[in-house]
Amino acid sequence: MKIGKISLCALVFICFLGIATVGHTQSSEDSSSADKVKKETKDLLRALKSYSADQRDQAIQKSKEALDKMDKRIDALESHIDESWDKMDKNARDKARSSLKTLKEKRSQVAEWYESLKSGSADAWEHIKQGFSDAYSGLNQAWEKTKKEFDSKQEL
Repeated sequence: MKIGKISLCALVFICFLGIATVGHTQSSEDSSSADKVKKETKDLLRALKSYSADQRDQAIQKSKEALDKMDKRIDALESHIDESWDKMDKNARDKARSSLKTLKEKRSQVAEWYESLKSGSADAWEHIKQGFSDAYSGLNQAWEKTKKEFDSKQEL
């Protein structure tokens, strides 16, 4: 019987270590994910700045790739919030709903500028690039804020 109790204690201890490791890994992944998004945003904005009107196709492609990634991140965050909805109090729900609304509004603004990237004139290229860059930066900031707020609520 003593061997059984020792084995059970060892198993519980190993499980506890595994859970702690998974939790730490998740925090590290969230942190590296935020860092990755910041780097990707800086890279996109730097690349856009360097594109001339003659390089419109490259700018559009790079922008589309960044938007696709951001859309996936927004969808994943929204799904995560939906999955946690029943565990959230009214204040957290209101905050999440408001943050997601802001995020979607920012995404809509970026979509408008993206369409301008695709169809705007060469004469307006610099203005369009700047408008898209500003809108994308705003979207990125809204995403980071929403993710940070939601993640901090999850730790409580």
